Amino acid sequence: MLFNSINFVVFLAVVLAIVTFSVSAATHTTINWSQPAWWLFIAGGALGTVYVTSAVVLTPQIGAAAVMGLAVTGQLLAGLVVDKTGFLGAPMHEITLGRVGGAVLLVAGAVMIRLL
Repeated sequence: MLFNSINFVVFLAVVLAIVTFSVSAATHTTINWSQPAWWLFIAGGALGTVYVTSAVVLTPQIGAAAVMGLAVTGQLLAGLVVDKTGFLGAPMHEITLGRVGGAVLLVAGAVMIRLL
């Protein structure tokens, strides 16, 4: 089991490196590793781990449709906050009535998927 886990991590790292450098070469862009803050890599990995673990644990309990519906709803609500605050340098956008209405409908849909 441990060997399989190590094998998977090494394989994933090699594939990601190949994809990263291939895309960089194909688009004629240079990779600026110093551009993002170092902690963003750690935060991204930690948040990804939390998401995957949550999805694996919750899917048998509440169902795949509910997990995906709640995940998309959470991403939309987080996107509204990022748009409003300009978090991490994102361009700021106003929260309009239409955007709030769409968010409310998505929350209602996620709740209906879970409860009905």
